[in-house]
Amino acid sequence: MTLSPPRFSRTVYPRKVPSIAFAIGGLTSFIIFASLLLFSHPLGSSLTGYLYGTETTQHLEFHHSTSTDDNDPNPSLKTTSNSPPLLTQDRAEDKEVLPISLDPTDKETNLRKSTNVPVNEEATQDSLETECDLFHGNWFYDPMGPMYTNNSCPLLTQMQNCQGNGRPDKGYENWRWKPSQCDLPRFDAKKFLELMRGKTLAFIGDSVARNQMESMMCLLWQVETPVNRGNRKMQRWYFRSSSVMIARMWSSWLVHQFNEPFSFAPQGVTKLKLDQPDERIMEALPKFDVVVLSSGHWFAKQSVYILNDEIVGGQLWWPDKSKPAKVSNVEAFGISVETILKAIANHQDYKGLTILRTWSPDHYEGGAWNTGGSCTGKEEPLSPGKLVKNGFTEVMHEQQARGFHRAVADDKLVNVTKKMKLMDITEAFGYRHDGHPGPYRSPDPKKITKRGPDGQPPPQDCLHWCMPGPVDTWNEMVLEIIRRDMESGGSKP
Repeated sequence: MTLSPPRFSRTVYPRKVPSIAFAIGGLTSFIIFASLLLFSHPLGSSLTGYLYGTETTQHLEFHHSTSTDDNDPNPSLKTTSNSPPLLTQDRAEDKEVLPISLDPTDKETNLRKSTNVPVNEEATQDSLETECDLFHGNWFYDPMGPMYTNNSCPLLTQMQNCQGNGRPDKGYENWRWKPSQCDLPRFDAKKFLELMRGKTLAFIGDSVARNQMESMMCLLWQVETPVNRGNRKMQRWYFRSSSVMIARMWSSWLVHQFNEPFSFAPQGVTKLKLDQPDERIMEALPKFDVVVLSSGHWFAKQSVYILNDEIVGGQLWWPDKSKPAKVSNVEAFGISVETILKAIANHQDYKGLTILRTWSPDHYEGGAWNTGGSCTGKEEPLSPGKLVKNGFTEVMHEQQARGFHRAVADDKLVNVTKKMKLMDITEAFGYRHDGHPGPYRSPDPKKITKRGPDGQPPPQDCLHWCMPGPVDTWNEMVLEIIRRDMESGGSKP
């Protein structure tokens, strides 16, 4: 385009030449600069909002962050520690969160997060780094909510059906986990079934294993109704489209147990051979391709500990008080973990992936499960600096991790290519005191949900997890661990 020189009347003073040149030069610079920006950040990128005024400024507040028996006790010794914060939006009607990366060098992630640009989770999942730590990060409020509801999943133990049991708040369903160095994608049921095509995933362990299995089933049920192929020994659900089987085996301690008299331990008291795995697990193992193990809470129950055919200790049982026990219940737990993992690694007919999910923390405040402990009225995750650590949880987690590392470091294993992964959820879930059923354990309209005149709380469950709720995150982690293992060709731990 040719610009004609401006015409001026005698009553209007023309601009001086330097001013005109300056204006034209500024306009040219702006056009070049804008073109470069649009070329580097096409429409739909984070800069589009800035150029077209679609970004909004939001008021943020610090919220928090973390680095079939409902009578499982969990004694507590409590201290306090600090944790890095997470940012949440200070608006009751719209709690959308902008989680900022805890890595100050991650400028690209922080720019994307701070400008509130939606994340393409499918693309993010494909780009996740295999070495990214999934277990340290923060909780953020996701307005999208859970993948299912208590009404859309028929396989849901009533005690974990918090909404069906009358719990009045729902916010606990919306908090999602964000690792510090990457994204943990929302659970993709279709992708899970495709990855596991023709394979079997088994959850083995206690009632918390059942809790996680039911969460997995609820997530998968949203895309396909499975066929029940279970029996008294094992729950099994079959998905015809992909020939995937989800199974669950009950094993309270994961090691051999019996009730017959042994040495000076009488009939009726449960005996545990800490150096022998549960033989039922060993028998079923060749049928499985992925195993998720869950144990620990039953070590607070009455039992006798046997090692090398000698009684070495007991929990809530020790007849001769004059002689100290050689093994405590905490130490017995660590030994049992090492025993089952080594047995799995030495199993000639099992070639699959083993995931040890760490200790699931309880949140009985003011006492234990049977001495007035309570989690009533908790509606959000704990805030930074407010993490109430449980001394028993800490030592049990330490022993469990120690047993895992002793097992995978054993160079005497027959098959050193066995795949074992530690799914370390304990610290992150210490913040989720809001995720338990509490007093909402049944649909009984006459149940007591408030403290009595004497201040005593009603009976409640502060160990298992509401569904939907925090427990669904475990299966997002399981899916990511399986994906990484398959893409890496099954590398050693």
